[in-house]
Amino acid sequence: MRRRLINSTLAVVLVVIAVFGVSLVVVETRTISSSAQESVESEALRLASIVDSRLVGGEPVNPDIIAEQTDTRRYAEIRIPGRDPIELGTRPTGSVIRASAEGEQDTTVTVEESRSAVTREVGRSLLIIGAVALVAVVAAVLLAVRQANRLASPLTDLAETAERLGSGDPRPRHRRYGVPELDRVADVLDASAERIARMLTAERRLAADASHQLRTPLTALSMRLEEITLTDEPETVKEEASIALAQVERLTDVVQRLLTNSRDPRTGSAVAFDLDEVVKQQLEEWRPAYRSSGRAIVHSGRRGMRAVGTPGAVAQVLAALIENSLMHGGGTVAVRTRVTGNQAVVEVTDEGPGVPAELGARIFERTISGRNSTGIGLAVARDLAEADGGRLELLQQHPPVFALFLSRVAREHREEKPTVR
Repeated sequence: MRRRLINSTLAVVLVVIAVFGVSLVVVETRTISSSAQESVESEALRLASIVDSRLVGGEPVNPDIIAEQTDTRRYAEIRIPGRDPIELGTRPTGSVIRASAEGEQDTTVTVEESRSAVTREVGRSLLIIGAVALVAVVAAVLLAVRQANRLASPLTDLAETAERLGSGDPRPRHRRYGVPELDRVADVLDASAERIARMLTAERRLAADASHQLRTPLTALSMRLEEITLTDEPETVKEEASIALAQVERLTDVVQRLLTNSRDPRTGSAVAFDLDEVVKQQLEEWRPAYRSSGRAIVHSGRRGMRAVGTPGAVAQVLAALIENSLMHGGGTVAVRTRVTGNQAVVEVTDEGPGVPAELGARIFERTISGRNSTGIGLAVARDLAEADGGRLELLQQHPPVFALFLSRVAREHREEKPTVR
């Protein structure tokens, strides 16, 4: 492109120089020739006037006297009736410019000048015109190179930006070039880069969330299937198979919820549901893991509450809290349900060391973890809680108390004693 711009600009300049230069040469040549002819004619008239005045005054007319009053570079011939012709200067050879004038005393004056002088003058004019044309060409080349660089370099830069986007590097460059059309392209590429970056971030976040949220349910499902393979009792097989099917349904709900949040985290599907059923289901699902670790899980507090939210999302939030206590806490894990105002609250606490002071304010941030874990679980749990209008908070660091707040649907309730699972 750079070469094309230079060649096209140079071609335009050369055409302009050719058109106007030839016209100028023709006009200048004619002007110089006309000026030389007029000068010779003027010289002939002047000499004729001088000769006439001297003849009228009775003064002598000879070559020496006339030579003092004429241009010695030109040849002149004076013819006076009854006298020999008088010649001044050297008669030129070759092509000449000639002019004749007649005086009042029947005198005839002829002046000649070699055309070589005109040719030299035309040559000097052509040299000047050629120098000006050369300067114009050089200036045009420099301007064309500058303009080509100004246009070609941004295009090369934009091509590199597009190549970066195609190679998976969506960082916007925010470069502008002072050319409205190119700046518009740069704006579009930067906007596309930002959209691609958001899409890649969402995809990577979805992959991380899915990996984290599905790991424990898949492990529990695997344990159920192992129990089925190890027993020969039909009733046990049927019971474990039913629980496994329920876990598969919950896995489906987890995947659907993750996909929904990846498209629009604000999209919720909140309904009124029985909070006891979700808590019971989570206790049953985590029972094998807690038995394997030699720990207990306790459920206490208010029963019979109905809350507003997405049952699958609430189950995932509780699973994240129970798993967090299993991995990072210690002793007995207590799940307590209570009411505060018009909200239903589910608290999860344990007897472990709690949350470090430096992590208290950042515990729900992604990649923040007190141990060697991903730091995704609590962040995902908070997003799920907020998607349906609830909230997840750390009420106390030592011992740790996490609380899930949900809108409550008023109905009769009853208190029950803690149950060990």
